Amino acid sequence: MTALILTVLATSIPLLLAANGELVAERSGVLNLGVEGMMLMGAVSALGIVLYTGNPYTGIVAGALAGMAVSLIFAFFAVTMLTNQVATGLALTIFATGFSGLAGAPLVGKTSESLPKIIIPLLSDLPWIGPVLFAQDLLFYLAFVIIAATSWFLRKSRSGMILRAVGDNHHSAHALGYSVIRVRWLAVAFGGACAGMGGAYIPLVLTPHWSEGMTAGRGWIALALVVFASWMPSRVVVGALIFGGITIMQLAGQARGWAIPSQVLSMLPYLATIVALVVISMRGRSSYLTVPACIGKPFHPGS
Repeated sequence: MTALILTVLATSIPLLLAANGELVAERSGVLNLGVEGMMLMGAVSALGIVLYTGNPYTGIVAGALAGMAVSLIFAFFAVTMLTNQVATGLALTIFATGFSGLAGAPLVGKTSESLPKIIIPLLSDLPWIGPVLFAQDLLFYLAFVIIAATSWFLRKSRSGMILRAVGDNHHSAHALGYSVIRVRWLAVAFGGACAGMGGAYIPLVLTPHWSEGMTAGRGWIALALVVFASWMPSRVVVGALIFGGITIMQLAGQARGWAIPSQVLSMLPYLATIVALVVISMRGRSSYLTVPACIGKPFHPGS
C-alpha cells in the first residue's frame, strides 16, 4: 500500500508543478497553451545537463531555466507583440516538441543518476507516513513549498493582489500605474520555470532516460487541472493527486492483465480530464466566479 501511495505521489509532481505555474500565468490574464512544450524542454535539458555534470541537482536548475526560456519566447510574441495567445501557445508546443526531439536524439539509450532521497532521521521511520512524507527527493518537497508560497502570494501579498488585478481588469490596473506588460512577463516566466521543473522531474525521478514525447500529454492535463482547481492553488494539489492516481490505475491494470483493451486503459487519464471539465461546466455560472476576466485578452497601453 505504501509503495502505491509513493508511486501516485511521484506521478502527481509533474502535474502539480506545471499546473501551478500555468495557474499564476492565467491569473495574470495570459493563457499559455505551450505547457507541454515547456515540460519537454525541461525534461531534455535536465537529462542533458545531468549527464554532462554528473550532478542530479543541476537538472532541476537546467529544467527550470529551459522552461523559462521557452516561456519568454511566448511572452515576447503574445504579451509584447500581441499575437493570438491560443495560436502562439500551440505553435510553441509544436516547435518545442520537435526541437526537444532533435536535441534529445544524442541522449537516447543513456541513463542518468536520479535525485537522491532526503531521509529525515526518526521521522522517516514512522509507519505509513514516514516513507511517504519524510523520505522523498528535493524536488518533491520543493513542489509543495512552491504551491504553499503561491497560495500565500496570491491571497496575502500586495504583489499578488496586483497580479490578480491585472488578470481581472488590465485597463484599471494600468490606470492605477501598474505595468501590465511587466506583470504578465514575470507571471509567464514563473509558469515556464514551474513547467520546466515538472518536465525535469520525469527523467530525474520517474524514468531516468530520454524518449521523444516522454511527457505523454501531461502538459495538456495540467492545463485542464487549472480549470478543475478553479484557479486556486490549494485545489491543484487535490486535482494532481486524482489524475496521478488514475494514471497509476491504468498502468496497474495493464500490468495485471485486466480484461480491458490496453488502449482504453491508456485513455483513462484523458477521459477523466474530459469528464472533470464537463462536470465543472454543468455547475453553471458559480463555477466560473474565479476565472480571470481578462484571460486570453491582449493588452496595449494605448488602447
